[in-house]
Amino acid sequence: MRFDPEKHHRRSVRLKEYDCCQPGVYFVTICTRHRECLLGEIVDGEMQLNPLGTMAAACWHAIPHHFSCVVLDEGIIMPNHIHGIIVIQGRGEASAVGCSSDT
Repeated sequence: MRFDPEKHHRRSVRLKEYDCCQPGVYFVTICTRHRECLLGEIVDGEMQLNPLGTMAAACWHAIPHHFSCVVLDEGIIMPNHIHGIIVIQGRGEASAVGCSSDT
């Protein structure tokens, strides 16, 4: 099914005043442009990554190497989007102080 903005209306569930850099557990979804199936296909009920999907998986798994306070939990790549759980660790500061980019 292709994304149809006339049918698929999504509203943000983000809290307007919430700083997403705070330590916590975050469920993220990353969609491809126009929800095109660019990352692979489902074959016999299993996701088969193509080269772009393999690259997306490598980038996903590299996140903790770039940000010392981030731990990845579960994640899955679908043909047109990625779902994942990211844990930003910290001591309860207002922002993730000490969460330095290692790049």
